[in-house]
Amino acid sequence: MRPLLALLLIASPVMAAPVEQGAPNVPEFKPAFAGQTRADAVKTRGNVRVAEIAAGLNKPWGVALLPGGKFLVSEKAGGTLRIIGADGSKSPPLTGTPKVDARDQGGMMGVSVPGDGWVYFSYAEPRDGGSGLVVARGKLGGTDAAPALTEVKTIFSMQPTIDSTKHFGGRMVFLPNNMMYITLGERSIVPGRVQAQDPGSHFGKIVRIGRDGSVPKDNPLVGRAGAKPEIWSWGHRNVLSAALDSRGRLWEVEMGPKGGDELNLVAKGKDYGWPTITYGEEYSGKPIGQAITQKAGMEQPVYYWDPVISPSGMAIHSGRGATEWQGNVFIGGLSSKALVRLVLNGDRVVGEERLLTDRGERIRDVVEGPAGELYVLTDDANGKLLKVTVGN
Repeated sequence: MRPLLALLLIASPVMAAPVEQGAPNVPEFKPAFAGQTRADAVKTRGNVRVAEIAAGLNKPWGVALLPGGKFLVSEKAGGTLRIIGADGSKSPPLTGTPKVDARDQGGMMGVSVPGDGWVYFSYAEPRDGGSGLVVARGKLGGTDAAPALTEVKTIFSMQPTIDSTKHFGGRMVFLPNNMMYITLGERSIVPGRVQAQDPGSHFGKIVRIGRDGSVPKDNPLVGRAGAKPEIWSWGHRNVLSAALDSRGRLWEVEMGPKGGDELNLVAKGKDYGWPTITYGEEYSGKPIGQAITQKAGMEQPVYYWDPVISPSGMAIHSGRGATEWQGNVFIGGLSSKALVRLVLNGDRVVGEERLLTDRGERIRDVVEGPAGELYVLTDDANGKLLKVTVGN
């Protein structure tokens, strides 16, 4: 066998028919280009191993790596942050955290430790007239037996306030230039949904701010009368998954309605269409708006799912320790109860795999560790922190 051919056979994923997922909810909607949905199924060649690090977490939502093999985990339902030891030990909840609205889809949500001396976290803030997403940061201190957050300060507050307990968003992605992205939902109810297209509202947006809460001068709507200067992109539904690729570009996966979960490559000042265009329908089965999937000036998703996977959490693999996963997108699947893997060729999806399906657990978050291992949270009242590796 010629060396180049041998290399291609080793590197290429095993492909087959699309992943088994059932009939689409809206079969009359057709993809805008080949491969936009139902890519060929692929299978990881190496042996995928799953180890349980900790259990007994109360609806965990976000996980971040700490020095010494420890983890910082947010518990949505408890409105708490907790440190998990490498041995699976669980600290008491951190003191110093703010009051949280933990009803329904609210609670303590995203958590990040980007290495600048601060812990960043997002949560649903109770307010007069409703609630809204807040991002704050603080210093991690105290003792192992009594960990605490100090110097807590709000750096972003979603506006306006609305009486909804759904679609907060809450993922944070950090850039090397002391900037950060925050993903925001459109609050689900119709009065919030329509604001995804309103530049005067944070609903249904991705925002970019400095890590101290400042607004970058080159954001696309800075200086526009009536517009929120933090906005980076708009027309999103509920973004619970976001990550940077090796080129520093932002990708996100957002919740669709009944059908129409989307993978998007996010660019400055672009409109991603919700609720004007969508590949889904209302949960009642009725059409959304004019029931259209394309419109001039609105971006197409790189990929979409119908039926949905209900995405939450996302990592784009570096290839460390698992060369066949290099550049692959890993997404937590809630309704799909899977760790969803996408293989890309350039900026197009060419393969999909569903991992961890034998566990029957909702996957809430996924992050990559220093050796290429994946850390995964399951969404349950007895939530688990899992370690996923691949080898021979």
